[in-house]
Amino acid sequence: MAGGLHHVGLRGHDNSVVFFDDADRSSFTALLHEASRRLAVALHAYALLDTEIHLLATPVQANALGRLMQSIGRGYVSTFNRRHGRRGSLWEGRFRCSVLQAETALLDATVLVENLAIERGLAARAADWPWSSAAHHIGRVRDPLISEHPVYWMIGNTPFERESAHANLLATGVPMGRREALLQALHRGHVVGDTDFVGSVAENLGRPVAPRPRGRPKRSK
Repeated sequence: MAGGLHHVGLRGHDNSVVFFDDADRSSFTALLHEASRRLAVALHAYALLDTEIHLLATPVQANALGRLMQSIGRGYVSTFNRRHGRRGSLWEGRFRCSVLQAETALLDATVLVENLAIERGLAARAADWPWSSAAHHIGRVRDPLISEHPVYWMIGNTPFERESAHANLLATGVPMGRREALLQALHRGHVVGDTDFVGSVAENLGRPVAPRPRGRPKRSK
């Protein structure tokens, strides 16, 4: 959806490793940087893990996100296979994606994505993992991949205030129920937001974007 905030996830086939070392991750980020600029897709947060990637992104055009993932997916497989002497597919299939209401979900989704390195045992603290946007958001580095979302700017009036506020958000984490809702939406392609937002996205895309109520529909009288 053009102009909408998206949470994107892509895994290795059968949960296989897609990044063996920093050279692999460096190759991927170079492809991601070039493609995101060329296709006008703003990246707000990311995490490159051993077996998967997560992105938060806003495309200017409706088809730009799909073109981005296709471009970096194919380009990276070629580089990865050549470097590691392998053949065949690398990814589990098409990427997964959910649309988020930025005003209410951007910060939670960013914290979720950046804290995944801790959950996977890759770092003791989110900002210690160099292959995510966490260090950028707390002011430790300037990451050229990142275009800060307007909602992020609202958490503080100065860079120091924003960085301090974000560090506190990372330390606090996302409540378990909220975390599971965001991940479930990603895997099922649903929308996260209030009723009006979900309705507007469904109308824009021309398809259902939320879980259907359980049970049989009520009979009309």
